[in-house]
Amino acid sequence: MKENPNTGTISGDSVISKPRRHAIQLNFLGETPDWYKLAIVGFLLFNPILLAVLGKFAAGWIVVLEFIFTLAMALQCYPLPPGGLIALQAIVLGLATPEAVYREVDANLSVLLLLVFMVAGIYFMRDLLRYLFSGILLGIRSKIVLSLLFCSASAFLSAFLDALTVIAMVAAVAYGFYEIYLRFQSDTQRGAEQNSIDKIRHGNVEQFRGFLRNLVMHAAVGTALGGVMTLVGEPQNLLIAEKMGWNFSEFFFRVAPVSLPVFFAGLVTCLFLEKFRIFGYGFSLSDEARTILDVDAKKEALSRSDRDRMKLLTQGAVGCLLIVSLAFHLAEVGLIGLMVIVLATSMNGITDEHRIGKAFEEGLPFAALVVVFLAVVTVIHEQHLFAPVVNYVLSLNGKTQLAAYYLANGLLSAISDNVFVASVYIAETASAFASGRLPAEQYNLLAVTINTGTNIPSIATPNGQAAFLFLLTSLLAPAIRLSYGRMVKLALPYTVTMSAAGLLATWLFL
Repeated sequence: MKENPNTGTISGDSVISKPRRHAIQLNFLGETPDWYKLAIVGFLLFNPILLAVLGKFAAGWIVVLEFIFTLAMALQCYPLPPGGLIALQAIVLGLATPEAVYREVDANLSVLLLLVFMVAGIYFMRDLLRYLFSGILLGIRSKIVLSLLFCSASAFLSAFLDALTVIAMVAAVAYGFYEIYLRFQSDTQRGAEQNSIDKIRHGNVEQFRGFLRNLVMHAAVGTALGGVMTLVGEPQNLLIAEKMGWNFSEFFFRVAPVSLPVFFAGLVTCLFLEKFRIFGYGFSLSDEARTILDVDAKKEALSRSDRDRMKLLTQGAVGCLLIVSLAFHLAEVGLIGLMVIVLATSMNGITDEHRIGKAFEEGLPFAALVVVFLAVVTVIHEQHLFAPVVNYVLSLNGKTQLAAYYLANGLLSAISDNVFVASVYIAETASAFASGRLPAEQYNLLAVTINTGTNIPSIATPNGQAAFLFLLTSLLAPAIRLSYGRMVKLALPYTVTMSAAGLLATWLFL
């Protein structure tokens, strides 16, 4: 279908000569496949009928599953428009109220500030990040060592910083490498610096994509390994710690009987996956790709001026301040991100509004998607969709109750959101303790299982953790062909080994 530049009409399937309904069909969700459009329309048409026939509880679960479908099809269509339509209809049908959605958004304001400001702050540090990671990629030839480094380093950083911040850094760096790779590949003017580079075939492009997929998934899993360990690792950790009155060191030692075995299980899994090249892992950095990255790094080093070097030093200083601020929780993460933006732009001479605005292009759509996600979470809360599971595990006792808590929190977190699940469970558990239904020691142990359950098995799907969902909807995901299904597949071995290790540790050591 092409537009005639002289007449302004469209030849072929002309939207002008066709009936209006065809124009609506073409406009609805743009260029997404027709089957996808029909699926969304089907959801919207049948939801009111299902509500009338099955009731609000069943209809609520159907809305949740439909929203998960839009996440799973993220490469077909960004989830914000179709997911937003489903969430909007849920509110119109009375499954949630605008006031309840606002309260949910208000409770997660810190997460939204993080997405708006921290992701943009990382954008202004991309030169330093690419410089550092180029040295790591080119300096370490062993894929196994590199994978273990990405996994363990992400775990360490996430224990003291923030998982989403860490994955935003990794995604920014990986996308930068991908851009370098494609730029060299598509360049038909072979200069003197490219004499050693052969033409890259399609298979090598796929290999490079696979290599980046492997590294970012190892890093994403690492954020879960480290995020479970400390009070500041994940938002729900702080929520649980405040409810229990635990400080930083007490939180670490109470969770350690479960978090440390899971950490080592994760590293062993990483080693095993890369050693035997299974479940989509084992892609190495080809010689061609290594040459391309090496040539680019050397070219940049030769052309780097004193001003460029000062920019790197400035970004390094801002990065150190960022780490200290996050580690000691000097302010909300989003406000620290705004500080990074102010310092990085002012000290590096970035004063043009449009240059600054470009940094927000990735974070703002995801922030809007998170608000839609919170609307769906509100449906879960308003219709008490998790109530049967919560009531069942509260009826148990002893180690059986601990194991049930761990599994229930993990399963529900994989379906919805681990912060929401943790808030529901810790509130219900605290209420049971206050009413005398739980002894103090069991209450403390259940708080540990809520923390580990919402952090570890939730890596099974991208909806479980904000860092995973951000990665799925980032610019990097379509570039490296990281779909919802592929992400689930890559996370599966980690999900099995880490969840099993957590369950076993819960039973033996708590």
